[in-house]
Amino acid sequence: MKNELVRLQETLYNSRTPTRRWLHRTRKDWIVQKLRRFAGEQGKVRVLEVGIGSGIYLPVLSGLFDKVVAIDIEDSYIDNAITMTKDFTNVSIIKDDITETGLEEKSFDLVLCSEVIEHIYDSNKAFAGMNRLLKNGCPLILSTPQPWSPLELLSRIAFLPGVIDIVRYIYQEPILKTGHINLMTEKELTRQLVENRFRIRERHKSGLYLPLIAEFAGETGLRLEKWVESRICKQPLDWALWTQYYVAEPES
Repeated sequence: MKNELVRLQETLYNSRTPTRRWLHRTRKDWIVQKLRRFAGEQGKVRVLEVGIGSGIYLPVLSGLFDKVVAIDIEDSYIDNAITMTKDFTNVSIIKDDITETGLEEKSFDLVLCSEVIEHIYDSNKAFAGMNRLLKNGCPLILSTPQPWSPLELLSRIAFLPGVIDIVRYIYQEPILKTGHINLMTEKELTRQLVENRFRIRERHKSGLYLPLIAEFAGETGLRLEKWVESRICKQPLDWALWTQYYVAEPES
């Protein structure tokens, strides 16, 4: 039987709630688009995924690149990834901590780190590790939540005693604590990337969650959220969008 953490992550992309499904699929679509772009560039042949999670990107990575290495420190994610990639001859699953990585220096043409850095106390060490592993001029694709987005703020309330029972009744799906221990603003994240000798090439934000509308207004509510998102994207209020994205590369 799959671990509860794995089942939760799989549910997020196929949720019966339109907004919940959209928030996660939008992020996946953006990242897959970037992976396909870089796969078309000469020399992008060996890639690393930092933080496997439910393995949502492993089939994509396997199909796009010659060699894929995926690391995690969570045994349940590793076990699930080994099972799902047993027929993928170009994928290696390794238990490794990016803050103290044992992988070879400057050995990867691309690093993917999606929804991981918020789970790491010492993100500076994680970024230093990724910089050490990436070849010069090669991309880091990064995504992480924004701390002041409505979804992050409301998730803290959702797990209060009594409230969580209501939330689980409404969603009728696995609901677990996010485990987010290191949420950073765009300013703080930018500072850490620069301090660890990354040059930022692209930025993006997406994902507006409107409480109650998301839960009870279905597809109509989702259309409203998409409309509001389009109005605040790249504007002063874009801190309210859930996910921030970066494409960066090590400075030579």
